Amino acid sequence: MIESWAWRKSRASKAVDDCVEVACTGVEVRVRDSKRRGGDIVALTPAAWAFFLRALDGPSSAPCADS
Repeated sequence: MIESWAWRKSRASKAVDDCVEVACTGVEVRVRDSKRRGGDIVALTPAAWAFFLRALDGPSSAPCADS
């Protein structure tokens, strides 16, 4: 299942895999460390993800169309 999710790198990432990746599943927003792709994944509701992004730097940073 994890392989079928469309993971996106953070726009602030470097040319190497040193960032956070996000996958929008339609029900949840999943977040993982790109250096540990097989490691833990945090699952958030779209509302919680949108709140988190607004707290960081505004809603324009949302990678999911519906968040």
